Amino acid sequence: MSEQTREATLDISTYPSASRGWYAVVILTLAYIFSFLDRQILALLVTPIKRDLVLTDFQMSLLLGLAFAILYTFLGIPLGRLADRRSRRAIVATGISIWCLMTVACGLARNYTQLFVARIGVGIGEASLTPAALSLISDYFPREKRAQAISFYTQGVALGAGLAFVVGGWVITQVIDAPPVTLPIVGTLYAWQTVFLVVGLPGLVVAALMFTVREPERRGKISVETSSGAVTQDIPLIDVLKYLGTRWRTYGSHFLGMSVVTILAYAYFSWIPQMFERTWGWTPGKIGFTYGMIMLIFGPIANISGGWLADRLYTKGYKDGHMRTVLIGASVFLVPFSVLVPLMPSATLAAVALIPTIIGGGMVTAAGAGSLMMIAPNQMRGQASGIYFFVINILGLTVGPSAVAAITDFVFADESALRYSISIVSGVAGVIGLIVLRYNLKHFAKSMIEAEGWNRSNTSDA
Repeated sequence: MSEQTREATLDISTYPSASRGWYAVVILTLAYIFSFLDRQILALLVTPIKRDLVLTDFQMSLLLGLAFAILYTFLGIPLGRLADRRSRRAIVATGISIWCLMTVACGLARNYTQLFVARIGVGIGEASLTPAALSLISDYFPREKRAQAISFYTQGVALGAGLAFVVGGWVITQVIDAPPVTLPIVGTLYAWQTVFLVVGLPGLVVAALMFTVREPERRGKISVETSSGAVTQDIPLIDVLKYLGTRWRTYGSHFLGMSVVTILAYAYFSWIPQMFERTWGWTPGKIGFTYGMIMLIFGPIANISGGWLADRLYTKGYKDGHMRTVLIGASVFLVPFSVLVPLMPSATLAAVALIPTIIGGGMVTAAGAGSLMMIAPNQMRGQASGIYFFVINILGLTVGPSAVAAITDFVFADESALRYSISIVSGVAGVIGLIVLRYNLKHFAKSMIEAEGWNRSNTSDA
């Protein structure tokens, strides 16, 4: 690529106060939590939805994965570019409103098609959150304090998913056995439909709170000269793709390796609650509380540990320290225990084995995304991140849930065999992921050395 950095606009103005910045982080983290609550609640409602709409596991897997992923994955890149040009708080507030209203629409659905379309809408709304949120946080905090704020927000993955299961399980316990209710205009609703209304509507309060968050001044912009001689602060997507393409061994193996791990993660998010219900007869409330508490406790610990280990290895001279951390988390914790959890002889042992699985997943998540920020040029980081999340989500959200269901429906043809389907998908995906991630190490180290050269020669990195 023929671009070269021309100059940096050095920002010497004062950042917003710490209290204002942390207020914004808290509101954005609440939004992240609600996004996972509305996204994951479906996994606890598989049984009543299948019963009332007469569906198969494979049809449910499409609701859990493909329907949500169709536009969620594709819109991440254009919405990220939009966040670089327009009001980010308005983008987030609009996105929250869309996914909350579409969650309510899930509760009003009368058939499979309507529920499928509503899930697509949930994905559209949620695609707007993280690109705009990370941009906002970066402009609220100076570089030396930015990582702490972003780490707080990114822990919303574990906190959000954990609360989705805990709160969702409690809500289901309160309403699942209630008789159908009849509302004006809407008509009669089953208990599972009421759950969508209960979890969807409160998020609109967070959408309103977004307008109490001030849009901060944009900082750290750089100007680049393109091959045509034009000076711009935006590198075209096509040039970003060309840059990544010339380094396909690094970025390709990084994206693919992390995608395989994401396949495993979404297979668990989607089907572990059903496995506990079908294999050991646990109720949705009990499953939600147990799984959710494990995530709430050990997810943040894993994220912090993964970041600490990556920094530790790097400072000790390991150029591949960040991806080495990913490989350690995947090989020692995530992959082996994800295979073992479904094969445990009791629900209690399976729940205990979930702990190292969550720890491994947290380490991989924390170090995987952070490693990309270590090797991507500054003016490409947003678009590179958008491409990264596009790749891992389109594979993780579609293949993960559907592969498990396909094996259950078409190979075993027995719903009680779900546990073995999860174990098979975890083993196959896990082994492929470990091979690709191991291949990535030497190429990542080369890209890290290249990036260190930029940092030495370009003090205007923002």
